[in-house]
Amino acid sequence: MDWQTEAQAALRKDVPFFVRGAVKKRVEAMALDDGLTSIDLSFYLSVKERMAPK
Repeated sequence: MDWQTEAQAALRKDVPFFVRGAVKKRVEAMALDDGLTSIDLSFYLSVKERMAPK
């Protein structure tokens, strides 16, 4: 799965290193479910909101 630079930076900023791999896999699975082959910042932020709403 291709991650755009901004999305990768946001993942590193938002998610602690010890769970980052699991979160990354979950985001990628959600992207595949949506028919995407690339993860951009807007998709990452929408997933973040779905996974941890405020």
